[in-house]
Order: sequence, then C-alpha cells, then structure tokens
Amino acid sequence: MTKYNSSIIENKLHPKIRLNSICPYFTMFPLSFPYKVLRYAKRTDLVYDPFCGRGTTNFAARLLGMSSYGVDSNPIAQAIAQAKLIHANPIDIQDRCQTILQGDYYFDIPTSDFWEIAYHAETLNSICKLRTYFLNQESLDEIDIALRAIVLGVLHGPKMKTTQSYLSNQMPRTYATKPDYSVRFWEKRQLVPENIQIANLIKRKSEYIFNDEIPNQTGGNIILGDSRFINEISSSKFNWVITSPPYFGMSTYKQDQWLRNWFLGGSSDVDYSNKTQLKHGSEITFIDDLSKVWINTSLKCNPNARMIIRFGALPSKSEKTPSELIKESLKKANCGWKLTKICSAGEPSDSQRQANQFKKEMKKYIEEIDVYATLKI
Repeated sequence: MTKYNSSIIENKLHPKIRLNSICPYFTMFPLSFPYKVLRYAKRTDLVYDPFCGRGTTNFAARLLGMSSYGVDSNPIAQAIAQAKLIHANPIDIQDRCQTILQGDYYFDIPTSDFWEIAYHAETLNSICKLRTYFLNQESLDEIDIALRAIVLGVLHGPKMKTTQSYLSNQMPRTYATKPDYSVRFWEKRQLVPENIQIANLIKRKSEYIFNDEIPNQTGGNIILGDSRFINEISSSKFNWVITSPPYFGMSTYKQDQWLRNWFLGGSSDVDYSNKTQLKHGSEITFIDDLSKVWINTSLKCNPNARMIIRFGALPSKSEKTPSELIKESLKKANCGWKLTKICSAGEPSDSQRQANQFKKEMKKYIEEIDVYATLKI
C-alpha cells in the first residue's frame, strides 16, 4: 500500500502534479479521489475509466506507477486526457510551436462580432495557424499532444492583473460562454482583448507543466468512443474501474466547451445538437444507458475487479437520489457487479466547479456519493 501524501496530492501547484491541471475542465473530480482508492492496488494492476473526462483517474494511476486506459465520447476530453499519459521536453514543445507559427500556409479565420472582440487579431491568427496544423496531421506525436493540450488550456480564461495566462478577452476558464452573451458582457464593460504572444505563453506553460518532477510515464491509452458499446480497449483485462458518470441532466458538455471543440475542428458557431453518450431524456433511459456501460465494462474486467463510482445530482433535475439511480442501473445491468458499500463524498466545493466570472452565485449541489462494487463472476 502506498502512503497517501496529502501535501502533494492536495497542492495543485506542486511540480509533481501540475500536469493534471494542464487544462481547466468543468466536471473534474479531485485527484485525491482516485489516488486514495488506488493506494490499495498492486502496481501491476490495470486501471480503467469508462467516463475518463480530462483523465484524472489516469493521472492518479500514473502517479502510482500503474498503467491505465480511458474512454470518453468527447474529443476535448480525449485530447486533454491523452496529455496526462505522455511526457514531452519543454524545449521540444516550444520549438514545435515556433515552427508552426513561422510556417507559410493557408488557414481560415472565423469572422463575427464575437471573434473580433474575443481575441486580438494577431493572437487569433496564431490560434488559427496552430488549429490548421493539428487538423492536417494524420497522427500526432507526443510533442503535438502536449502542445495541443496546453493551447486548449489557455484558449480562454480570465484577464489577469499581472502576467497574462489566457489568450482571450475576459471569460471563464473551465467553460466557454455563448457568443451573444459574451459580446454583451464585453461591450457593457468596455473590455478589449490583449495582443498575447502565444509562443511566450507556451514557453512559460510548458516549462511549468512538463517540469523535472513530472511522474514517470506508464502504459495505457485514451480512446475516443462510447463506453456502452466499445470493443477493443486493452489486450489485458482490468482490475480497477474508477469513474464518475455525467450526472442525470448534465448534457451540455458540447455547448459549454464549444470554443475548444472549434479548435479541434468543430464549427465556429455553437452547435446546439445534443448527441451525448448517455441519454438524459428521462430517468428510465438514463438508467438503461448507464447499465449498458456497466455490462460492457464487466466484459473487460478480471473476476473480483473493483469498481468505484463517484456520483451526484443536479438540483431539480431528478426525482431519484444519486444512490437510487446507481443502484437501479447496476441491478438492470445484472452482469456480476455486486454492490458492497455506498458512502457520502460530501458536497462538491466551488473550486471543483465552474469558474464564476460571469455569475453572482452558485447553485447548491446535492451531496455526492462514492459507490463501491466488486465483480463476482
């Protein structure tokens, strides 16, 4: 068993775990959750997260010297989580960025009131050049993966009083506000974008994140896919499943991350279509889809594999409690997952939720739970 070092895990600025914060993400759960669980695992055990999001479970496994795999249906999540498994030299990242920015090739620049006020013209040109480079690559090496994740992390965020850390006009850092709202917000406050030199920001971020204390690389992969139906993930079966499914009714990831989605090749306008991995139309369909994930996951696990689920609920979204939703999904799955314990994880703190630059107060969240199950087959 690995001793839990709270001074490192709970200090987001510690050099050893800075990679975990490479890109702010709304639905992240604290690193301490998977890390505490995996203290009891063998270093040879294989870890899996079917809703990997930004790869917190995968990074916790890396900290402990364990290989891990993750699946997510969101390309932004995959791009961020991929960076949690690699290591790149900061000099190489900086050189790659300079090479791309100095390249002479055609790239599209989106036009609208939003784009004119969201970014300085020169900064937007650089962003679009980087975007075009990544979209034209058949495959990305580790330097590309690191650089892309850093850009996603600085694409939008608050304007700082001292050193500028984000490329955009004033915005939240964990989600992107919609264009019309943003323009009204900026114009009312007479906020204008600064000319941010991307190369300088990439230099500072790469040296900060990919520092000398970054944990050793371990095996694994992050796959873009649907964990209800995905087939091949790993040639070996999993011993641990640590995950946090989307809470019922939380289905706006695509819209909330529309700017990052654009950078990865999506539309320069907000796409309000609502295709998600889990259906949120009713509790019945949500439970049914969640049960399919548990079934498919069980097929990829060793007997006596352990699954730990962090789950909660949004206010006024569900008549059932988080505990009831999880219990019913496991019962419907009927594939060998035996519930062993449900305990409170407390209320999520504001620091683990949306940045609040555009809102005056947060909604109160319902208490989260940790669900423990063992595969008995």
